[in-house]
Amino acid sequence: MNKGEITAMVAEKAGLTKGQAAAALDAFIDSIKECLQKGEKVSLIGFGTFQVVEREARMGRNPKTGEQIQIPAKKQVKFKPGKDLSESVNS
Repeated sequence: MNKGEITAMVAEKAGLTKGQAAAALDAFIDSIKECLQKGEKVSLIGFGTFQVVEREARMGRNPKTGEQIQIPAKKQVKFKPGKDLSESVNS
C-alpha cells in the first residue's frame, strides 16, 4: 500500500475529500518528523512508538574487496509496535 492508497482509504473512512485527507496525512507525517528531529519520542497508544536512537561508529567490511571501512555514527528512527497493532496482525 502506498501513500495515495492510504489517502483514499482515510478519505473514505473519515468522510473527507481526497484533498483534505492528503493534507491531513501530510500534516500528521510532518508533525511526527518535527518531534523526532527535536529528539522527542512519539507514542500513539495502541499503534506504536517512534523514537530516535544513536548508532555508534563501527568498523565494517567492503563486501567486494573485504577491506575494513569505518562506518560513521548516525541517528536512526526506531519503531516499536503497540500491543493492539501486534494483536490485530497476529489474530
